[in-house]
Amino acid sequence: MNKDLVTDKFVEHFGEAGDFYFSPGRVNLIGEHTDYNGGFVLPGAIDKGMLACIKVNGTDKIRAYSVDLNEYAEFGMKEEEAPAQSWARYIFGVVREIAKRGGVVKGFDTAFSGDVPLGAGLSSSAALESTYAFALNDMFSLGIDKFELAKIGQATEHNYIGVKCGIMDQFASVFGKTGHLIRLDCRSLEYEYVPFNPVGYKVVLIDSVVKHELASSAYNKRRESCEAVVKAMQKRHPEVELLRDADMTMLAEVKDEVSAEDYMRAEYVIEEIQRLLDACEALKKGDYKTVGEKMYGTHEGMSKLYEVSCEELDFLNDVAKKCGVIGSRVMGGGFGGCTINLVPEEKYDAFIETAVKEFTAKFGKEPKVYPVKIGDGSRKL
Repeated sequence: MNKDLVTDKFVEHFGEAGDFYFSPGRVNLIGEHTDYNGGFVLPGAIDKGMLACIKVNGTDKIRAYSVDLNEYAEFGMKEEEAPAQSWARYIFGVVREIAKRGGVVKGFDTAFSGDVPLGAGLSSSAALESTYAFALNDMFSLGIDKFELAKIGQATEHNYIGVKCGIMDQFASVFGKTGHLIRLDCRSLEYEYVPFNPVGYKVVLIDSVVKHELASSAYNKRRESCEAVVKAMQKRHPEVELLRDADMTMLAEVKDEVSAEDYMRAEYVIEEIQRLLDACEALKKGDYKTVGEKMYGTHEGMSKLYEVSCEELDFLNDVAKKCGVIGSRVMGGGFGGCTINLVPEEKYDAFIETAVKEFTAKFGKEPKVYPVKIGDGSRKL
């Protein structure tokens, strides 16, 4: 992360530099499409994120500069003073959400830059929201707890960006801890740190550089399938509120009452929730081989049962198997994006070389490679 560059740009636009704050992007090791079914996710903060320099300016205005886009924005803090630039709306949204909670923020100058690859599913937007939520809370001594900071980021997405996201991305960004993943219960929002010290292994993302347009409509269809199965189960089991409450026996009982497609979607979710719990137990024992097997199981389920993979991601998953990678799966909602891979160190170079070469030969474009390490959450530097 280039602190010097951010300092230079801040000085150029606003004079003497202020304080520095950082929040990370995140990966999710396992647990996909489980969030809206009341299940668990297992994210970790990474060593890439958003860095901001911030200083109070004595006015009622925010003056902001995006280093990466080379764009400047100036805006007030009242609801009707929202900036036109989409990147600036993230900062504005955080300020508004703090105000709704009774926090008083005064005008400030800021410059920021990120090294989270955009569009790779590493949650650059959550990193941006968390950086400003954490920074403003600290600078103005607002006394907002970390949980509420994550919710401020989520509410910014909902109310100022128009994205109805869950809490995982912001939560991981704020709560991240080196050497640990976070098992987050998406229903109760209880969480626990699970040890993640993969000595002898590297975590790397291979970006298929594919984005399929049907993602949002397909996502809504998957949710509807899950809800339809829950509805069918409730006739016999009124206690089932979400697929989290169901098991394979209950699913078998409604097989003739739901469509084959809905059945497959529910089968994937019920199995995925169990896979995640099994992976957490394996991590506590330092058993990365089992964790890897669960990751492959997730990919298989997302590809065949949930049908949210694509040819490029399946190809990368096959290459990983062939190269002796112990765990690999599509990460995120699917229909493009990255695979996350747990690679024995001695096989790492050969895997990257093979994946890039074979993928490029088959699809005519080069995949991007992002090695990541699990790191700490939001902080003042």
